[in-house]
Amino acid sequence: MDTKLDILIPENITGKALDELKGQYTIEKQNELWKDPDKLAAAVKGAKALLIRNQSKVDKKIIDSGESLRIIGRAGVGYDNIDVEYASQKGIVVCYTPDGNTISTAELAIGLVLSLARRIPSGDRSTKSGNWDRQGHFGVELYGKTLGIVGFGKIGKTVAVRANSFGMKVMAYDKYYNGAGLESIVEQAKSLDELLGQSDFITVHLPSTKDTIGLFNKATYAKIKPGAYLINTSRGNVIVEEDLIQALESGQLNGVALDVRLKEPPEKSKLNEMDNVIFTPHIGGFTKESQDKVITSIARDIELVLKSQPAINYINFPEPKR
Repeated sequence: MDTKLDILIPENITGKALDELKGQYTIEKQNELWKDPDKLAAAVKGAKALLIRNQSKVDKKIIDSGESLRIIGRAGVGYDNIDVEYASQKGIVVCYTPDGNTISTAELAIGLVLSLARRIPSGDRSTKSGNWDRQGHFGVELYGKTLGIVGFGKIGKTVAVRANSFGMKVMAYDKYYNGAGLESIVEQAKSLDELLGQSDFITVHLPSTKDTIGLFNKATYAKIKPGAYLINTSRGNVIVEEDLIQALESGQLNGVALDVRLKEPPEKSKLNEMDNVIFTPHIGGFTKESQDKVITSIARDIELVLKSQPAINYINFPEPKR
């Protein structure tokens, strides 16, 4: 690997903003490098910047190998795949793109709500196989139903506005949300249990933290309104899938849509055999508009740091580089 390397990209990340950097910086892009941590550790040795999505795991080994690293750029809103604390100790700034995926992820969540309510994917599969089974694809209207939003940050609030336009009652729970801003269309739940017990559809927009990992488990599903639908476009590890299967088999949940999984790509399970389960391959932020915003934002911060200027969307306060 070139010891003069400026930017290493170990995943399939492209964009006009990156192309514009090629005239000023040496960029090495290997779409599959994230799959081999040892090769990634070797490749990052001479790089000043590491640009990733969610697939690369930037742990202590990778950070220690990045002897010249000045910035780790995460093209996305989550950064649980980066050891931010250790990067700070090593004097490396970590940046992300907090706003770029908001609209795209919110629109996907609404799309999955509609797909569950009207059984669109199973209707498509059935009709393509030669059937015309109208009775087998009875759905429900969104109008008048309650949408419970768990995690009320930027994406959750964007979902709320869109759900309100369908005539849904919107309830939100977030222990850090003070109820300000959308009081006219959102009811603030006093507890997660209250939201679970009253919601016909539940959409999850949580970060991965010690408080949220495994939050949706057997005990949680038991508190959900019988026959409700669950949508997760946030982090796969907030859901215990073994318990989710039981909730679907018992009828406690009427349907589930998952854009994110604990392991990606996931292994096959009973969920793959269920018609009331919808999978998408972590595409919440995968729209042209979203990616343009994300890549422009992260490329700007990388360029700023490489020019010894302060980043805009930084996560940490790194110690002086040793």
